Amino acid sequence: MDAKSFTIARFKAQANKFSGILAKGLDKTTGRLIKELIYGIQAAKDIKISNVARSLQEDIKLIKTEERLCRNLAAEDFSNHINTQIIRLADDKITDEMVIAIDPGDIMKPYAKAMENLCGIYDGSEGEGAQGYHLCQVTAANLEHNKIVPLYCEAFSSQEKEYISITEKIKSAIDKVIAKTATAGVWAIDRQGDCNEIIEHFINNKLKFVTRLKLNRWLLTHNKNGGIVPVQADRLDVHASTPYKAQITKIEDGKETVINITFGITKVALYDKPDQWMNAVIIKGFGQHPMILLTNKEPDSKEPQDVYKLVEIYLTRWKCDECYRYIKQAYNLEDLRVRSYNGIRNLTAIVHAIAYFTSIYMGMNLKLKLMVQKIFILSKRFFGIPSFFHYAMADGIFELLKKSNKGISPPESDNKTQNIILSLFPD
Repeated sequence: MDAKSFTIARFKAQANKFSGILAKGLDKTTGRLIKELIYGIQAAKDIKISNVARSLQEDIKLIKTEERLCRNLAAEDFSNHINTQIIRLADDKITDEMVIAIDPGDIMKPYAKAMENLCGIYDGSEGEGAQGYHLCQVTAANLEHNKIVPLYCEAFSSQEKEYISITEKIKSAIDKVIAKTATAGVWAIDRQGDCNEIIEHFINNKLKFVTRLKLNRWLLTHNKNGGIVPVQADRLDVHASTPYKAQITKIEDGKETVINITFGITKVALYDKPDQWMNAVIIKGFGQHPMILLTNKEPDSKEPQDVYKLVEIYLTRWKCDECYRYIKQAYNLEDLRVRSYNGIRNLTAIVHAIAYFTSIYMGMNLKLKLMVQKIFILSKRFFGIPSFFHYAMADGIFELLKKSNKGISPPESDNKTQNIILSLFPD
């Protein structure tokens, strides 16, 4: 066996092992499906079932493989099981200093007609209504931006029978994560989190949080004479100063842009919760209007670095957005073509599990570093790998598995090699 074949065999062994962990407690048919999808989506670098089926290289008609995959995807909704397993695996990797970001999103299906439970969504890029499915993703990251841990991802529809609201879905996602991680980390969410129910949910569960406020949110604050006055968020800077300065370097499309910001902090309360005082960070420089961050953390307001850490927490949430973009772009999530609602939810959870596999599972064992390095070389980005390296991993795995003349299930003669590989590289 040459070095390239050995790397392929090692990858397949690790993919099979990871699939087995995800499938624990499920029936044999579902376990096989998960194994085929974890391998096939990466080998095809695509979520379309026809391409996944082709990458499995089975000795039967391609249409038969496609029909089996679609049938098994529709049979049972195992997305919650997958998410629970990912959270369990990630539990010990979440520290108190990490940011846990919630990112509500969507899968757009503008031309779909027969997909089950299609619902109305909002297309932010076009500023208009569209059709598709909602997403709720939770990702953790450290402030150094060199460790990103996918935790949870659910596709859902406002047309499903159990649906109440997006707020309830966000609260449910929080509950599922903290069932394992407890109060570790600092939660961060964009303006979708500017909701009394979500803020109260954080507080009631003793969770630290930073959420961006909508500019029309009414608050109570102290004026310069010490009195309590009502004020809208976009006018908060009238009653508070922004004495601290910082420079932020933004890298977009390979170009660096330096943004100069000023920021400060002041005490505020929600208008309808006058006895519950928190902190608001006012940031100027990102646009025409100030950015207002609400938090229950208590920094030293006289220490610029202490206050700036709250800014960093929110900016880290932007970094977590890249995980969301990765699962949509690297494997063409918006191009999924299954009709069943179970299939849509299952495939979304599987792609998210692949993000965990490439970012955490492959890197948690130092003995796998050489294989990861070889995958980077195959991606043709070994020099100049982007800061969010999952894209390079996806390209490298695709290039690696293109050279495989078998699917995920090796012939009987290769079983001994697979067992040797797993024994050489245990957890």
